[in-house]
Amino acid sequence: MPAARPCLIATSLALGGCGDTAKTPVEAGYGPDPALPAPNKTLLPTVNIAPAKGWPEGGKPQAAPGLEVAAFADDLKHPRWIHVLPNGDVLVAEADAPPKPEGSQGIRGWIMNKVMARAGSRTPSANRITLLRDRDGDGRPEQRSVFLEGLNSPFGMALVDDQLYVANTDALLRFPYREGATRLELAAGEKVVDLPAGPINHHWTKNVIASRDGTRLYVTSGSNSNVAENGMQAEENRAAILEVDPQAKTLRLFASGLRNPNGLAWQPDSGQLWTTVNERDEIGSDLVPDYMTSVQEGGFYGWPYSYYGQHVDKRVEPPRPDLVAKAIVPDYALGAHTASLGLAFYEGDLLPGRYAKGAFVGQHGSWNRKPLSGYKVVFVPFRDGRPAGPAEDVLTGFVNPDGDAQGRPVGVAIDRSGALLVADDVGNRVWRVTPTPNQDTRAQPREGGSDAPR
Repeated sequence: MPAARPCLIATSLALGGCGDTAKTPVEAGYGPDPALPAPNKTLLPTVNIAPAKGWPEGGKPQAAPGLEVAAFADDLKHPRWIHVLPNGDVLVAEADAPPKPEGSQGIRGWIMNKVMARAGSRTPSANRITLLRDRDGDGRPEQRSVFLEGLNSPFGMALVDDQLYVANTDALLRFPYREGATRLELAAGEKVVDLPAGPINHHWTKNVIASRDGTRLYVTSGSNSNVAENGMQAEENRAAILEVDPQAKTLRLFASGLRNPNGLAWQPDSGQLWTTVNERDEIGSDLVPDYMTSVQEGGFYGWPYSYYGQHVDKRVEPPRPDLVAKAIVPDYALGAHTASLGLAFYEGDLLPGRYAKGAFVGQHGSWNRKPLSGYKVVFVPFRDGRPAGPAEDVLTGFVNPDGDAQGRPVGVAIDRSGALLVADDVGNRVWRVTPTPNQDTRAQPREGGSDAPR
């Protein structure tokens, strides 16, 4: 091992990080008009991560006033994503990154492997989907079974009629599904399309959602780098949302310039597709805010040439001013380096009415910011299909007073009763959020009335 590597790791990890410290509060990087200070590129990147420790006996996140949280399922293995079937069964994708022989090369790759291991990733992937069935609706499943196994780092799931689609890291598969089934066989699956993967496979997660009529599927595909340092030839159909015709088994670019999109959801009022996106690293603790945005067909959102519209990233060579001029400004910022992943619009009637049609976002937590950001679940209110106010904390306490990560939220979903489910891949649990007893769940006016920011 070259002598420089231990030095870099000692500096970056043992001393709790290098690089810079945020000059603005993370809240300044939220909303439709986030603060965007000047970039601050340091010799070594800021490395500051909450070491993954897991929950102590009886430990759990702290819920916002009017809500309570309890474990829905535990003893899972790196649960990342959740899908609720029409009959109420809950599917949980248990997965970690696939092996990346080429993606681990060089000092950068070596450091990132150490960082991810400290964050609770880089464990052998379970490569399975687990089914949880809560027949009586008491918040604890009576039945649990391995629904699908032998997959390849699975993530997103979507049911269309009698076909269950599963997004592996390298392919979109489908399986015949019968309501009430507790197990599917891998051999019964059929590949619909290949998805961008390969030996680097930097952002490996692939999510999938079906169009309202089920004729098209939309798949997220994260970039193969931070800012194209592996060359744009490695970015074909990456940093994008792809549209799949499942009958013709074809794929096309739907929207691009989205560095690492994860969450996908249809906004109830507008009917538009929305996504959550992780933005770029290594230009300071205050840049760049992650975001959620409506997705325009054919839209370009800047990566890697610019961020948040036309803010040019000078690290990228050669520059593309023609593309920068077309870059769409995202709708709503979610804080620098928060790793905003999960996305679910609320269409239930169990939680207080103030949550109606707004967005829950799972923030996995930062590694490239000092102090930490994310490591919580937030809610963004919506009105008439648009964000309509500041983000609010829903679940916090994932990082303890010693700076250790007891859990890290990822996917979010709404169960059949209207409760919020949250996948926690460090705590190895799925949490369930419900109203406190005797809560009035009727819709209430939001603070700020009709003049709330949009």
